[in-house]
Amino acid sequence: MGKLKNKVALITGAGQGVGQGIAYALAAEGAAVVVTGRTLAKVEKTAIEVVRRGGKALALSCDVKDAASMRACVEQGVKHFGGLQILVNNAQEVPLGPLNGVSDEAFTAGWESGPLATFRLMKLCYPHLKGDGNIINLASPAAMRWDMSGYGAYAAVKEAIRSLTRAAAGEWGKDGIRTNAILPLANSPGMEWWTRERPAEAAAFIATVPVNRVGDCEQDIGRFVVSLCSDDCRYINGQSIAVDGGQAYLG
Repeated sequence: MGKLKNKVALITGAGQGVGQGIAYALAAEGAAVVVTGRTLAKVEKTAIEVVRRGGKALALSCDVKDAASMRACVEQGVKHFGGLQILVNNAQEVPLGPLNGVSDEAFTAGWESGPLATFRLMKLCYPHLKGDGNIINLASPAAMRWDMSGYGAYAAVKEAIRSLTRAAAGEWGKDGIRTNAILPLANSPGMEWWTRERPAEAAAFIATVPVNRVGDCEQDIGRFVVSLCSDDCRYINGQSIAVDGGQAYLG
């Protein structure tokens, strides 16, 4: 324990899945975590578990489609822990389906909760991250599929996040802020839904993962984020890294 001692991290969508796993892993290495989500009860459970394990956590309700809600969340987190060094943009509504089947409302929700929320939160946190900051944005291996049928809208919003990541890395590196994107394949509620609702498609996809398994939200995805935010990766900036057992090719 200790790679992230004295760091404060804010994680969106931390009530379950990948966001929760990242929160647990960051806290295990000494970071105080501000865990946020639309449903306060969910992030409170995450915070309680962090504290049970000996860490520090603050649970806050946050709607990433509401600029005022995000601003209040950042302000409360910074005030409570005295600063902010890590931002993890994880929350995302997922607009899945063929192009003719995705409504304007679903695509707009994906845009507002994904790239627009990422854009807003990065700017809100920028003053606090200057000097010693890390931003981790969540993209998706779905955008790397050779057949994009059924995933076009989702991939579009996730690819926009990768573009924002590259821009922030180039513009803010001189300010002591590193910005990277990860593309995780994890046993999240979304993966569980996919496996249940589209078992044949999910099984065929999982068979293409070279390590022959889906990643664990905490031990595989969260532990990698710990490394990315630590001094071990102090020269890594502007990268999109697939944390997926080798399934996606980013060349």
